[in-house]
Amino acid sequence: MTAPSCALNCIGAGPSRSFQTAATGEIGQQIDGIQAATRDSVSAIGEISDTIGRMSEISSTIASAVEEQGAATQEISRNVQQAAQGNTQVSANIADVERGASETRTASSQVLSAAQSLSSDSNRLKREVGKFLDTVRAA
Repeated sequence: MTAPSCALNCIGAGPSRSFQTAATGEIGQQIDGIQAATRDSVSAIGEISDTIGRMSEISSTIASAVEEQGAATQEISRNVQQAAQGNTQVSANIADVERGASETRTASSQVLSAAQSLSSDSNRLKREVGKFLDTVRAA
């Protein structure tokens, strides 16, 4: 058997010292590689953790903004509802004013008619009093 196959199959069977040193060096390099890969993995996991933290902060900010927007939307809705109620009240008041104007128009027509009648009666009374005075003076 050659030295390498003996080292793989017959450890402790007396391989040469240089072969053992070479194998130990190769194992050391593999360990160094694994350690470097582990450090890289730890670093990558740290960066991922930082990114997740930033995403969590952004999510919280967005959630807060959505909550504020929801509150603003509710306030707008409440204001629109109050404006609609106010509009309904204004419409009712306008209807009342129109009714009052119509009643005032009717009343003023009646007052005008009564004033014309009174004026006519006054003129007739004036003529009658004048005739009466003429009759008294002539007598």
